[in-house]
Amino acid sequence: MAGAGLGPSPRPGRLMLGIGRHGPLGPLAAHLPEADGGDGAPGMDRGPGADVRAPGAGTGGASASPAVDALSEAEALAVLTSATGVGPIFLERLLEAFGDPREVLAAALVPSGVRALLGASRDPDPDRRGHAMSDGAAEALAVAARQPGRILDAMAAAGVAPLSSADSRYPQRLRRIELPPRVLFVRGEVSALEASHAVAVVGTRRPTDAGRRTAARLGAALARAGALVTSGLATGIDGAAHQAVVLANGRTVGVIGGGHDRLFPKSHDHLADAIVASGGAIVSEHPPGTEPTRGTFPRRNRIISGLADAVVVVEAGATSGALVTARWALDQGRDLFVVPGPIDAPESAGCLSWLREFPGEARIVAGIPQLLDDLGLVAAAAFPAAFPAAFPAPLPARRSGPATAPSLRPSPRPVREPTSAARRLELAPRDARLADALVAGAATVDELVAVTTMPLAAVLGGLTALEARGLVTGSFGRYRPAGRLEMEPPARAGDPAA
Repeated sequence: MAGAGLGPSPRPGRLMLGIGRHGPLGPLAAHLPEADGGDGAPGMDRGPGADVRAPGAGTGGASASPAVDALSEAEALAVLTSATGVGPIFLERLLEAFGDPREVLAAALVPSGVRALLGASRDPDPDRRGHAMSDGAAEALAVAARQPGRILDAMAAAGVAPLSSADSRYPQRLRRIELPPRVLFVRGEVSALEASHAVAVVGTRRPTDAGRRTAARLGAALARAGALVTSGLATGIDGAAHQAVVLANGRTVGVIGGGHDRLFPKSHDHLADAIVASGGAIVSEHPPGTEPTRGTFPRRNRIISGLADAVVVVEAGATSGALVTARWALDQGRDLFVVPGPIDAPESAGCLSWLREFPGEARIVAGIPQLLDDLGLVAAAAFPAAFPAAFPAPLPARRSGPATAPSLRPSPRPVREPTSAARRLELAPRDARLADALVAGAATVDELVAVTTMPLAAVLGGLTALEARGLVTGSFGRYRPAGRLEMEPPARAGDPAA
């Protein structure tokens, strides 16, 4: 793919929904039609090396609007993207032709500006030369160029600020994907987009109760491990993960498929407010006023995975949009983890299919502690200086080779058990303190109250929660560890769980 910083091209055979496979398709000037009454705009030279800017554009001439000249690059991009019909591919072609978003707006203000925009947006591929933005989109862009103040005032009223890809605060992970958004519309903390460790948690809008609980446990454990959680702020798995992170006092980023004032679902208004209040952010590549559609949601999925180091799919049906995020994750070089489910559950059909079709790439989530270990998050939480920028290298994928008959002999390699620190991060802080006290030898409620200094009601509630998960058993007023907690050694001073 042409263009610096846009990342590698997608793998062959992968369909990128709603965004186009190749993004910007090379230098525009060398492929535009000649001005001989063909497909090009009348009266404009479109030969190789020709200046494709509209007359007066980019030169500070009389045709440039003072309001346009005063805009920052991010503000100019915000005005451009507010025009209906100007998507990321047409935007890239316009910027390729004019060089700067302010020059595109200046070109739109001159009498021949609409024709110039139509010519500049035309597909340079000879087989697709007729593919250009519509007349309506070019007219909408010209209208936007005449009233940038109104557009920017609407953004400010929604509490949204534009963030250009040229800004140093633009997230580096996103900068490296294919066709990164030229501008992000951010409500909340911009710094949240550049967390040291970030994991996306996605899934179906119609989860089972078990799936919703798994997403919540994942979100809370990731937050306690110090990771940012990204998701799509949709109902179901997304909402459960976001809410759990907020309740765990972590930071999360919601990526939406429309304008901030057109939040879908509307019922998540309060959740969005809570995300922002807790230091997270709500982001979109669409300006306020943009209605979410079937086409905008697949586009936003590339941003969900692009902001993360790894993607976890909790539940996904055979045609779930979460699988689009999974596809983007693989194309972007992210680690992909999939939670398995019952073989006859429709909500797990997509997950099981991916585990079958991509055994070396889609890795199974065998448990939340195991996932934390696989991501390197326990070590990162305990020794943050040792992991300044990214996760440790992922586990090696299964090697390909000639097919051989399966062996009935057991593998000599022992099963890797999750670390004690990873197990404790799966528990709520209250329950983890009780678990540590029980492993250390406290047995009665009075002893647990004395050791943990927690109120009696908190101790009783925690014991009930641990018993429900099979980690504690009680008899005649005495409690002891059970299940996998029974095998835990006592936490030592200096341990992450201590």
